[in-house]
Amino acid sequence: MAKGRILVLEDDIKAHLEQSQRIAVLGLSPKPQRDSHRVGLYLKKHGYTVIPVRPALAEVIGEKAYPSLLEVPPPIDIVDAFINPARILPLAEDAVKIKPKLFWMQLGVENNTAAEILLEAGVDVIMNRCIKIDHAKLIA
Repeated sequence: MAKGRILVLEDDIKAHLEQSQRIAVLGLSPKPQRDSHRVGLYLKKHGYTVIPVRPALAEVIGEKAYPSLLEVPPPIDIVDAFINPARILPLAEDAVKIKPKLFWMQLGVENNTAAEILLEAGVDVIMNRCIKIDHAKLIA
């Protein structure tokens, strides 16, 4: 199996954004003032299917929410994580089981152990970047 790559080149990031449709957002907040909420609405407005992963909520931004990544119906192209870096590892392990093409850790989120697990499983990784900022710069 091919190893994943840590993506830093804009061409690689743009290719993923252009080829992806379904994005699971970990920690998507129901609060409009939160970054995760704004990013989820932005992605939805730009034609992506946004799947909130938020335990204890039935829906966020008008979309059915799931309590865990493992309960989201496949396929998932991108997992976008708005989660404290200390809590990323078990979510990365769940992601390995569902095989997204890309695991994206938002601004301020980096976890090298989680990245290594994902890379070994063939999942590309982005850390400490905002999907909304990159999309607006590279696609919109």
